[in-house]
Amino acid sequence: MNAANHNKRRPRASVTELKPSQPDLVFGLGATGLSVARYLKRRNRRARFIDSRKNPPGLEELKAIDPSADVILGSVPPGSLTDVGRIIVSPGISDNDPLLKAARAAQVQIVSDIELFVQEAKAPLIAITGSNGKSTVTTLVALMCEAAGRKVLSGANLGKPALDLLAEEEPELYVLELSSFQLVRTRRLPAAVAVLLNISPDHLDWHGSASAYREAKLRIFHEAKAAVFNRAEPDTEQAIPEGIPRVSFGLDEASGKNYGVVTEDGQQFLARGAQLLLETSDMALEGSHNHANALAALATGQLLGLHLSPMLQVLTEFPGLPHRMQFVAEIAGVRFINDSKATNVGAAIASVASVEGLVVLIAGGDGKGGDFSSFAGAVHSKLRAAILIGRDGPAIAAALKGKAPIYQAADMKTAVSVSANIAEEGDTVLLAPACASFDQYENYMERGKDFCRAVEAMAS
Repeated sequence: MNAANHNKRRPRASVTELKPSQPDLVFGLGATGLSVARYLKRRNRRARFIDSRKNPPGLEELKAIDPSADVILGSVPPGSLTDVGRIIVSPGISDNDPLLKAARAAQVQIVSDIELFVQEAKAPLIAITGSNGKSTVTTLVALMCEAAGRKVLSGANLGKPALDLLAEEEPELYVLELSSFQLVRTRRLPAAVAVLLNISPDHLDWHGSASAYREAKLRIFHEAKAAVFNRAEPDTEQAIPEGIPRVSFGLDEASGKNYGVVTEDGQQFLARGAQLLLETSDMALEGSHNHANALAALATGQLLGLHLSPMLQVLTEFPGLPHRMQFVAEIAGVRFINDSKATNVGAAIASVASVEGLVVLIAGGDGKGGDFSSFAGAVHSKLRAAILIGRDGPAIAAALKGKAPIYQAADMKTAVSVSANIAEEGDTVLLAPACASFDQYENYMERGKDFCRAVEAMAS
């Protein structure tokens, strides 16, 4: 079945009627808030902007978008909800925020940028989520569609914010990466294909529990017309609506038109059922966990009616996104790999497991409530040593105590220097922090760049 043709032009979702006199309240600046500002400006909607930070990113750009905008920074004054039609919230803001609690009490509608996107987008959308790998799979699916001659736009949690995509010429397909935060606040998501890659506990400081986080991820299936799921994830298929087409993927052998990995004559292949598709060594992507990402992308392409040839070509050419198992350098027989995007325990475990040989691991940062005991149990046998940084470095050290040699480093430059001294020929120095970066950096990209700079300075 070509799932994208199931509904070539989706009927627009019902839009809540808003009085012209009622401004929208945009809560949170940054990339999403600015995209909302541009969206509202295109529709001549009045808006009030609030951010708890006194000098948030994007403030000057907001003034350029809407010079007359009402902007409130820092503490939120009483009466901010007066006459507001709805609140459009940036993804990272917790539902427990006092302003959102007050909005619910006052029965003010709270929406996400994705909710607004769904209301207006006409072309079918592919929705992709997961604790790990979603940016890589979103990019692969978009590249595979382009290679097959389809006009696509991709974005949301990756790249361009979703509302900015609406300002471009209408594509045949939208490919959206969605976070758990975005899914929680999106009531309608009629995806042509919904893809759930994996679920490992993350953002527990935001969601409050692993079960709430899991439920947020499973929302991606609620209105899907077709589904791709990881058959290694327990109870995931049960969340898919009955009667819709579905394709599974996994790192084991598969049957029928499902995707898996087959070993033949000592060589490993991506496969659809018994059909061998591509030797894994011919993939440009680093790491065995990317075999699963490739299979998920192929399964999505199958439901979209794409031919295998252009999809496989993409897998031989696409080297991966920056800060995701990014090869940086080889120095004295030691490989240095930047996986700064491994911002949770599950992602870091997958990173370490995907590397051949022993690993000198650089980890630490803002742990977001992650379980470091499970992390230590999963990775310690692969470690030559762990170099720990950031606020929760000591928590990781406590979990690894007695399991691997541990070193503390004050900054990334020191961590890279120590790791280079410890590593032996054939080892890999791997930045896979298992933590967010906000205790030391603006974002995971800056952390990854810092690692790369330190490695490149040592190599020069």
